[in-house]
Amino acid sequence: MNQHAGRAKALFYEGYNCAQSVFCAFSDVTGLDLATSARLASSFGGGLGRLREVCGTVSAAAMVLGMAMGYSDPKDPEAKKAHYARVRDFAARFREAEGSIVCRELLAKAGVDAKSAAPGGVPEARTAEYYKKRPCPELAWRAAHILDQMLEEARN
Repeated sequence: MNQHAGRAKALFYEGYNCAQSVFCAFSDVTGLDLATSARLASSFGGGLGRLREVCGTVSAAAMVLGMAMGYSDPKDPEAKKAHYARVRDFAARFREAEGSIVCRELLAKAGVDAKSAAPGGVPEARTAEYYKKRPCPELAWRAAHILDQMLEEARN
């Protein structure tokens, strides 16, 4: 268990965005290759294209849950209900651990100033200083850790 958490954190340090880091770490679960996974998750970084809304790690976790345990029949309301409950469960666990599921709130909690936490613009260069102040590698770890727990619970 938690094999994915370390991988998600490492992927962020390799330069992948927060959502890519989590989604790509679960390629063994989703069955998608790294390049496809990275493209699919690329829009969700920075709280959806740097809008600073729902944290990209949370969005990626929802995508992993969809690939692993989602529904495909639009006429199956019970499957839809069960899946949405799983996503809400993940969000509640993440919120309990981190205090929020919203990117801008998570950045502010970590002390990232309003200018660099603002939506839009060009993403900051990935420097040692960037990694020092950003909570994102730890958030990627947390999201993957919770996903591993949930996947393990579903197997039992």
